[in-house]
Amino acid sequence: MPTGTREPRRGAPGMIRAFVFDAYGTLFDVHAAIARQRARIGPDADRLSELWRTKQLEYAWNLTLRDRYDDFWTLTKRALDFALSRFPHVDRRIKASLLEAYRELDAFPDARTALAALKEQGHTTAILSNGSPAMLNAAVAAAGLAPFLDHVISVDAIKTYKPRRAVYELAIGALGVPAADIAFVSSNRWDVAGASDAGLAAIWINRGRAADEYTEVRPRAVVFDLAGLAELRL
Repeated sequence: MPTGTREPRRGAPGMIRAFVFDAYGTLFDVHAAIARQRARIGPDADRLSELWRTKQLEYAWNLTLRDRYDDFWTLTKRALDFALSRFPHVDRRIKASLLEAYRELDAFPDARTALAALKEQGHTTAILSNGSPAMLNAAVAAAGLAPFLDHVISVDAIKTYKPRRAVYELAIGALGVPAADIAFVSSNRWDVAGASDAGLAAIWINRGRAADEYTEVRPRAVVFDLAGLAELRL
């Protein structure tokens, strides 16, 4: 997919001035917690991890549709309980270790380099995430990303989840930058669709080479990792 040909100009209207990142799955590897305990979990580790992630998102969307809210840490624990119940042979005493690991997920290897390059170019950088403030602060600190981020924004401020338009408007308000001047970066195609609907320049990090979906709302660009972000001409 074309990524555009215009050269960014600092401060020019309609040009990208800020990069806002989804956290989980984009900067942080959501499967890292299970990976650290793979030997204890056994052959179903990957299936357990996928179910944990699926239920975590399902619970967030369900609450949003019902106009209710519990913070993302609460949903993360509920989702893990459900996932463990589906794999009864896995020792439930592992739960505490998994939750501790989830609070300090590994960043993807290209995250620090990508953020540093964008800062070097003069861009404002931020996280906009479903994660609770405590979760995000712990993950950012553990990964050493704080020096490369200007803002860490949680949906907890308005107590609703992506892909509600109001969530993406949080970033617009916090950065004080027009929507069209903000690139929103996510590995979640549904998140990209939500950001596009809110007027942001959405970029899909398609790490797994997944088939496209939500094709009624196209990303501004598609890349396969974070490394190439600094080279995009949007």
